[in-house]
Amino acid sequence: MQDDDNISKIEIEDQNIIENKELNIWEALIPVIALVGMLAYNIYVYGDDALSGSNQFVLLLGAAVAAIVGFWNKVSYKQMIDEVAENVKSTTGALLILLMVGALAGTWMISGVIPTMIYYGLQILNPTIFLAACVIICAIISIATGSSWTTSATVGIALVGIGEALGISIGMTAGAVLSGAYFGDKMSPLSDTTNLAPAMAGGELFSHIKYMSLTTIPTIAITLIIFIIIGLNLDITGTPQIQDKLDAIDGAFNISPWLFLVPVAVILMIVKKTPPLIALLLGALLGGVAALIAQPDIIKDVVASYMVSLDDTLVKSEVLETLAYDFKTMYMGVLNALTVDTAVETSSTELNDLFTAGGMKGMLGTIWLIVCAMVFGGVMDAIGALSRITKSLLNMATTTFGLFASTVASCLALNVTASDQYLALVVPGKMFKKAYEDRGLAPENLSRTLEDSGTVTSVLVPWNTCGAYHSKVLFGYAGTTAYIPYAFFSILSPFMTLLFAGLKIKIKQINGKLD
Repeated sequence: MQDDDNISKIEIEDQNIIENKELNIWEALIPVIALVGMLAYNIYVYGDDALSGSNQFVLLLGAAVAAIVGFWNKVSYKQMIDEVAENVKSTTGALLILLMVGALAGTWMISGVIPTMIYYGLQILNPTIFLAACVIICAIISIATGSSWTTSATVGIALVGIGEALGISIGMTAGAVLSGAYFGDKMSPLSDTTNLAPAMAGGELFSHIKYMSLTTIPTIAITLIIFIIIGLNLDITGTPQIQDKLDAIDGAFNISPWLFLVPVAVILMIVKKTPPLIALLLGALLGGVAALIAQPDIIKDVVASYMVSLDDTLVKSEVLETLAYDFKTMYMGVLNALTVDTAVETSSTELNDLFTAGGMKGMLGTIWLIVCAMVFGGVMDAIGALSRITKSLLNMATTTFGLFASTVASCLALNVTASDQYLALVVPGKMFKKAYEDRGLAPENLSRTLEDSGTVTSVLVPWNTCGAYHSKVLFGYAGTTAYIPYAFFSILSPFMTLLFAGLKIKIKQINGKLD
């Protein structure tokens, strides 16, 4: 959820949806068509590097096109800037969460927390069952915390590392991680979106969760079956080399099961409803304390590398000899892990890329992406394009199935255009609520459809806050193309809700009856 983690305390359900009677559907679609066209060409030119900066500027160009349409339809510059400001403001929590996740990843790496999770995971998780195990582990953590974001930032990072060491595609592992994380995100009563969806539809939380299980459980079951089949057919050549990787990790870090206390503490804090921002900050600081206790040599190495980077005339081995285990050295090592690039070298070249972290600095590119996406979404909202597109989809719904299909299409469109998971629930929820009531459909139908198509698909859009966050946390760069083919739960969920609607399976009426 921009998610799931109680990231924003803004009462987004009270947000005013801007309508502009001067704007027709074709004018509303001009910025969308322009943006898609520019992004497609930009990706053709830059390939995987498109999200390192050029796509961000394209999003601003898309916002400029939307602004021109707005000026043509008598929308003032001030209106657009005010809406952009509100949009960016709504992501404040998400941006701070990103910074804290960067800090946490840095201290958890130098403290040996993540290496320890990988070390034991390599011994426990068989490659054949690894992907299915990822789904189950992440589903449990996400249900307990109500947070797909926290799940990615803790066990998700470790599982991707284990998969990489086993020779399994990063995208494949990330797809399994996110499938489990978003299942838990949808079904947990602690989740923001799970509370927001019934609030928008006029329903009740636990009734919504119970009704949502009708589509969600079959979807996660199919997802697990797919990953089991993939696991049985994986051609893994890295398994015999696991001992070399274990020796490399053990040689570089002081591995201890006591280090599991750090992630366990963070998960318990989230379960106890500690705000995620506070829990992640404390988790990052606990990682720093763990580093001081368990990995003082690594802290010295981090500081030496930093000093050499500032002055290339220095020799690292000589710098190490001059450093003492004093307060200044320990302070610099932990602060560097929290804020800038750090790396720990092992005897395995395959693992060296794995044991790197960017700290808070490493998250700035993703923050840049989110801000630019919010500019585009804010201008689109200000000129009335979002409400016009949603209304047009609603007008196309002449049957009950058409109503469900229009809701799904509206959520998908808003995840792409508004770049915000909350808006993908709020705008269709407000616009479609009366239409569901007029057809005698219980609010659970709308709230379930919002979750099946709005919550879970946000992670598939590279410039959506959720897609940008998860790809950065799991891969180290903002781009979802690697895991999209394997995010089976997110891909299948909209189709499952349409299947139930089309076949009229368990369609709840306002009188409580099920068709």
